[in-house]
Amino acid sequence: MTENMNPLEKYYRQPAIYIKLPSKGKYYTKEVYTPTETGEIPVLPMTAKDELAFKTPDAMINGQATVDVIKSCVPNLKDPWKMVNYDTDVVLLAIRIATYGENMDISFRVPVVNDEQSHTLILPELLEQLGRIEIEDETTTSKGFKIQIQPLDYKKLTKIQIARFEQQKMYGTIDSSSMTEEEKQSAFGKSFATLNMVNFSLLVDSIKAITTPGGDTVVDRAQIIEFCNKTDSKTINEIQDKLSELRLQAQMAPLKIKSTEEQIKKGAPASFEVPVTFDNSNFFG
Repeated sequence: MTENMNPLEKYYRQPAIYIKLPSKGKYYTKEVYTPTETGEIPVLPMTAKDELAFKTPDAMINGQATVDVIKSCVPNLKDPWKMVNYDTDVVLLAIRIATYGENMDISFRVPVVNDEQSHTLILPELLEQLGRIEIEDETTTSKGFKIQIQPLDYKKLTKIQIARFEQQKMYGTIDSSSMTEEEKQSAFGKSFATLNMVNFSLLVDSIKAITTPGGDTVVDRAQIIEFCNKTDSKTINEIQDKLSELRLQAQMAPLKIKSTEEQIKKGAPASFEVPVTFDNSNFFG
């Protein structure tokens, strides 16, 4: 035995699951992601330190906890801030499986009757569902503009979410303050303007290139911003709708739940859908 070898080393955590990224790594440089020959990357279970990271509110809000845990559990991802959103979802789901097992219970309420129920999710099935997604990164508007999509990375998404959260918090503060109505209107106006800038940034950051109906391709960010500022609203609304459609590709299908006969008699619908969404604070809690 080597003198400095730790006899406990053989008891360290080992990969519990192997996954393929939906993006197949196409958006990443070698500084962000280390590919493998098979395309599968190992996922380790969380350590006690990783679990504590998800119990730190500030680190949860600013995204640092998620980044630190991904670095710890998925060594092939060297810069998780640069991960696109649908890869992040797959990786976090895999970490959840590697750490806590294949099942997860979620709670929801039945519409109208408000009964609380629970359902057990089979997480490998969700992982397979996300892994089958074929991501489209190009769309064409009715006027013939070809839009090449740039999926938002985790850092940009986190900044946008924080900005929206801060603005929503500000609305409540303004509404409950002792300001005059005129002061409130002014404050609300400034807050709405900030939120509009956030949404505009989301639009621009999602566009990698625009090819005109005449065949000219524009990749310059300043020119894309100018186009988004000066073209008609119908064109921009159509682009935003297309972007929303493409983002929905990477979302998990909702659960389809059937009500009991007793619940139906009380007014509940015969069946309803429950969205499958995860919040890190309870997903890893």
